[in-house]
Amino acid sequence: MTTPQIPFRRNAVEPVTCIKAGWELIKDQYWLFVGMVFIGVLIGQAVPLGILLGPMMCGLYLCFFKRRRGEPVEFGTLFKGFDYFAPSLIATLLHIVPIIAIVVPAYIFFYISMFVSIAAAGSSRDPNPAAMFGVMAMFGLFWLVVVVVVLFVSIGFTFAYPLIVDRKMQGFDAVKLSFKAAIPNFFRIFLMMILTGLLTIGGLLLCYVGIFLVFPITYAAIASAYEQVFGLADPNADYSNLPPPPPIFS
Repeated sequence: MTTPQIPFRRNAVEPVTCIKAGWELIKDQYWLFVGMVFIGVLIGQAVPLGILLGPMMCGLYLCFFKRRRGEPVEFGTLFKGFDYFAPSLIATLLHIVPIIAIVVPAYIFFYISMFVSIAAAGSSRDPNPAAMFGVMAMFGLFWLVVVVVVLFVSIGFTFAYPLIVDRKMQGFDAVKLSFKAAIPNFFRIFLMMILTGLLTIGGLLLCYVGIFLVFPITYAAIASAYEQVFGLADPNADYSNLPPPPPIFS
């Protein structure tokens, strides 16, 4: 089966516009979305490897897109994300497993190097602190590379769940297209992540609970960025060749 060619816009994401549009999208039902995000994150983290995270994220984006189309949204709409369980699970594993494969060896490398350095320093009559500092410097550099790689992967996955929901794509195809569209919008998405990250820090200052007050805006901003890049599909039409609209929200 041939995957339909879905067009996307390059350099289309407007970070500030996305955040403003995200707020406009949910403000009339803000507390409903706060509750859905809280339950979605809670359920998504209940099972290892994010097995339930994908359906919850799909449910959230389904709610955002219904809201954007002017359709009614209820709390139960969140659980319609399980209609996309298989493709969302594939997308989640494609996201999480590579990150685990990077982070876990980093920790192992650090602790082995640390213990070896401590053992070497203990066996020497004249301990050399430079060896320990060298290990720490190497580990810091290694972690810098890890952070860059994880950031690149995470930005590449930005549109995976929205594509599964809106374009009914399979998990691998959604991830592949998400990367294709996210890379030309990389720095714009990165700036949006910084801005929403600042909002998240503000939420953390409210005794951590405030983070759940910010998350709906963050996810709604991603939904708005998706619309800027791909356009929102008409569920009653053939959307495979639907051109995206200009990156302007009314």
